[in-house]
Amino acid sequence: MIPQYALHDGNTLPAIGLGTYGLNEQSGIEAISTAIGDGYRLIDTAYNYGNEDVVGEAIRRSGVDRSDLVIATKLPGRHHGFEETLASFEESRAKLDLDWVDLYLIHWPNPRIDKYVESWKAMIRLREKGLVRSIGVSNFTQAMLERLERETGVVPVVNQVELHPYFPQGDLRGYHAEHGIRTESWSPLGRKSDLLGEPVLADIAGARGLTVPQVVLRWHVQLGSVPIPKSSDAARRRANLDVFSFELGDDEMAAISGLERGRIWGADPDTHEEL
Repeated sequence: MIPQYALHDGNTLPAIGLGTYGLNEQSGIEAISTAIGDGYRLIDTAYNYGNEDVVGEAIRRSGVDRSDLVIATKLPGRHHGFEETLASFEESRAKLDLDWVDLYLIHWPNPRIDKYVESWKAMIRLREKGLVRSIGVSNFTQAMLERLERETGVVPVVNQVELHPYFPQGDLRGYHAEHGIRTESWSPLGRKSDLLGEPVLADIAGARGLTVPQVVLRWHVQLGSVPIPKSSDAARRRANLDVFSFELGDDEMAAISGLERGRIWGADPDTHEEL
C-alpha cells in the first residue's frame, strides 16, 4: 500500500504519483491504465500536456473505482484570470470526463501578467462548489505563496516544484513544512541530465540491490516530498512504485543531497512564462 499524507484541507495525497507528460494517444491510454492497475493512485496531468482526454479514458479502462483515485490537472498561463479560470477548468473537466477533479493547480505563476491571485480566487470558488476537492499551485516562490494567503486567506495544499538531488529546494521545503503545504516534485529523476549516472547514486543502489531511480525516489519520500515520476516503460513504472520497503540511512540521504548544483531547467518562476 502507498502511504497517504493528510492535507490541511482534510483530504489526503498518496506519497508517490504518476506523471503523464508525453503519454498520449493509444499508447498513453495503455500506459496510464496499466499503471493504475499496478497501484498508482495519484495521476498528474495538465491542460497544456494535451492528454487530459487520454487520462480520462485510461481511468475508465482501469476498472478502479473513481473515488480511489486522486486526479490532478493544471491551469495554463493563457487562462489566468477569474472567469478565464472557471472556463478553463470546465474544459479540463470535460476532457477528463469527470464529475470532480481531486487536485487543481495553477501551472505557473506568470508574475509579469499578474493574474494568479484572480485565478486563485476562482479556484477557491470551484472548491466551494465541490467541483474540485483540493487546490494548490505549481512553481510558486515563498513570496508568491505569502501573497495568496495575504490576499485570500487560503493557503495552497500543494506546491509542485522542480525538485531532485541537483536541486533539493531546502529553504522552500522548510517554508512549506511550517505552513502545512505539501511539496510535490516534478522532474524528480532530473530527466535529460547527468543525475542518474552519478557514482554516489550508483554506489548506494549497487550496495542495496536497487535501481538508481528507486534510490532517488526514496530520497524524495524521506524528505516528505511527493515525487511524480513519468515512464512509458511498464517495468520501470513498477520499480518506481516499489520504494516503500526500504529506508535510506542519514549518511546516504546527506550524500544524495550533497549533489546539489541548482536548477537544471533554467525556469525561474520569477521570470519564466508559460502560456
